[in-house]
Amino acid sequence: MTPAPEIEKRRRDIAALLPDLKADALLVASSANVRYLSGFDGSNGLILLMPGETHFFTDPRYAITAHQNIAGKVHVAKGPLVAAAAKVIQRKRLKRIGFEAGWTQYDAFERLQKALGRASSLVPVGRVIEERRMYKSPDEIDTIRRSVNLNSEAYAKVLKRIRPGVRELDIAAEIEYQMKMLGAEKPAFDTIVAAGAHAALPHAHPGSYRLTGNELLLVDMGAMLQGYCSDMTRTVHLGTPPKRIREMYNAVLEAQLAGIAAVRPGVTAGKIDVVTRRVLKQHGLDKAFVHSTGHGLGLEIHEAPRLGKKDPTKLAPGMAITIEPGVYLEGFAGIRIEDTVLVTETGCDVLTPSPKEFIVI
Repeated sequence: MTPAPEIEKRRRDIAALLPDLKADALLVASSANVRYLSGFDGSNGLILLMPGETHFFTDPRYAITAHQNIAGKVHVAKGPLVAAAAKVIQRKRLKRIGFEAGWTQYDAFERLQKALGRASSLVPVGRVIEERRMYKSPDEIDTIRRSVNLNSEAYAKVLKRIRPGVRELDIAAEIEYQMKMLGAEKPAFDTIVAAGAHAALPHAHPGSYRLTGNELLLVDMGAMLQGYCSDMTRTVHLGTPPKRIREMYNAVLEAQLAGIAAVRPGVTAGKIDVVTRRVLKQHGLDKAFVHSTGHGLGLEIHEAPRLGKKDPTKLAPGMAITIEPGVYLEGFAGIRIEDTVLVTETGCDVLTPSPKEFIVI
């Protein structure tokens, strides 16, 4: 669990932004942001954040947990949480209430607006909490590192069991079983296991297809440990890979290593994407690279920054990101190589320990 002093500092930092947001308080609805500011990991929570004061709202299912673990005033509501929040807003005579425009459901917005009437106004705010979440604390980095190591250990166990005749679904199930046996809460996202031409789908869903003795296998997996995600992709080959597959793999690996080498403070997220695409263009594969080079991760598997060519975000120490170029040729194969990387003061630290040489099974 995140230490209470760290959560309190997060609250102070966000509350300090309220004057710039022209808001007296901020309603936090995103489950990841609620967890970030309270430690609450349930499915129904809402925070009303003010300078020096925090109100947390949940329903009776989480009453005991909330009262025992959450600092601040805890409200247990039997109805909609926004209705309970509206009562506090009215009692405190708050005039301008910031809300997360990207996360607040429209019916909740309407209910809140109706409850407040003309006494208060709702002010949409940007992703101010997400922007702060880009910079991980030492405790967060330690948890992410342990999540990454757990993920790689699970992969190593499963790699020994990959063989012809096994279904994609079997491998995905074994991955998730091994993760949980090693202490993960759950997968960080739906595990991707894709064989042969199926691997040309970047976000393929594992199916009943059975592996043959001579084809490519792409595995994209991540674990969630104490709320924090890891992410890794590896591509292996059953049987002797043809020359074209080896050339594709070497090109993707070259691009991935170039992207990692470019990571350092002050470099924009977009620049990393440019670097990996440049390498793939030299191999005539840039048109087969159909997604961004990577993304931030933490409490969510996809966080800011996005390592796409138009992202101006400057990398800074404490950011946890992925570097994952890939190439996808419809009807033939797909190859992706991905590591979780930590931006440091002098460059970066590749957290993922799993080998990247082309493994032939």
